[in-house]
Amino acid sequence: MTIIEATGLTKVYRSKSGPVHALAGMDLSVPRGTVKALLGPNGAGKTTVVKMLTTLIRPDSGTAFVDGIDVVADPKGVRRIIGVSGQYAAVDENLTGFENLEMVGRLYHLGAAESRRRAQELIDLFELTAAGNRPVKGFSGGMRRRIDLAGALVINPKVLFLDEPTTGLDPRSRIALWAVIKRLVAGGTTVLLTTQYLEEADQLADDIVVIDDGRVIAEGTSDQLKAQIGGHRLEVALVEAGDGAAAREILARYGAGEPATTSDGRGLEVAVIDGPRALQQVLAALGAADIRLHDAGMRRPTLDDVFLKLTGHKADMAADKAADAELEKAK
Repeated sequence: MTIIEATGLTKVYRSKSGPVHALAGMDLSVPRGTVKALLGPNGAGKTTVVKMLTTLIRPDSGTAFVDGIDVVADPKGVRRIIGVSGQYAAVDENLTGFENLEMVGRLYHLGAAESRRRAQELIDLFELTAAGNRPVKGFSGGMRRRIDLAGALVINPKVLFLDEPTTGLDPRSRIALWAVIKRLVAGGTTVLLTTQYLEEADQLADDIVVIDDGRVIAEGTSDQLKAQIGGHRLEVALVEAGDGAAAREILARYGAGEPATTSDGRGLEVAVIDGPRALQQVLAALGAADIRLHDAGMRRPTLDDVFLKLTGHKADMAADKAADAELEKAK
């Protein structure tokens, strides 16, 4: 059963350089009790979708419903059943973790006793018991993200919106937060997740929507998206960067596309159809050319390969800052 349904969502901002299409007729459907990931570069429209579905901005056209409630006609009704955790922890640094959660409960009119009970329950759930009575300004980045996510769960929302929830976290903190999200979904929560971390979408999402320039350009499970580009990837690491041109010619001869080279010139990669046979042929040709290797092997396509094929570039947060800046100016 679908819990989020959006059709034809459009949002255009005006800037000095002309109109900026944040969304250009986007459709979205999220089944109940699942994780849907919105994948795309900065400026693709991910955050705009979340802001529309959480009633923060209105679409120029199109419709959107959360659990059957129209986000434009009844925004208060939507807010009663959702939780939101944005890109940056929205907590009061001078309050303790417990006090932050208690405050959220009071803002939702849960009452003093219930607000305290729920705050302590979430402190324990997110393994913040030892730090719960310390001011948040002394928390690590991972702890801040956990207390922010806990705040989004005070009312036990039917739908949880996570807008790039692990941005800036170290790998250990990211994995810990993934575990929390998985537990929530196992308990019946529906999650709409935006991310630029391809591994995050691979780990958490039941279904992935790839968007670019405000439009859906692909949708499916991780395996379905990877199957679109098929085959294997053959990779070699050269001892000498000076052998790059000769090695590239060999990989092009046995590959199914144009080889890619790393910035240092020592790593090369190419798509292949018959992986084992291509690997044997490439290794034999490199050996005959007296090209020495540090390593060689095959791998299956990743979501990064899918993203590169669909958008023409890899998912790179730093490279997409300009698009985000332009959109912010237009707003």
